[in-house]
Amino acid sequence: MILSDTHAHFDAGMEKYARNVDEIWHAGDIGSLEVLQKLQSCAPVVRAVYGNVDSQEIRVLTHKILTFESEDVRVLITHICGYPPKYMPDVVKEIAKYQPTIVVGGHSHILKVMPDTKRNLLYINPGAIGSQGFHSVRTMLLLTLHAGKAQSMQVIEYERK
Repeated sequence: MILSDTHAHFDAGMEKYARNVDEIWHAGDIGSLEVLQKLQSCAPVVRAVYGNVDSQEIRVLTHKILTFESEDVRVLITHICGYPPKYMPDVVKEIAKYQPTIVVGGHSHILKVMPDTKRNLLYINPGAIGSQGFHSVRTMLLLTLHAGKAQSMQVIEYERK
């Protein structure tokens, strides 16, 4: 499950999906330690970066930029990422160094999935699942990885109340 910009919001709909995944990737603006702990109680693996609204309490438990491998897929996650071809300068350096297959960013509250053919990777922004911000639809993604590739992706949408 890939999500971002929870802004201290966690509800039953999110929990339903979180309890049925192997990993949760959170692209920042978690908003509260309670949300991070709830996610950690749902899935065996939670990988998270902090965002610009996150407190020091969350920052010491997460990362600014996180790189890892899952199912033989190299992943880079950060909150303020930019998007192809307009990545933030620090993200360009990390992409060059780590050469991920998938780059995940947050911050914009805009769901966007697109190939970066120049860098041979898939860019993902899951939008915002929290209830704060300008977005009218709350979104998160379910991604299936297998044998070094993204096999399928499902968008989960909720109306913003």
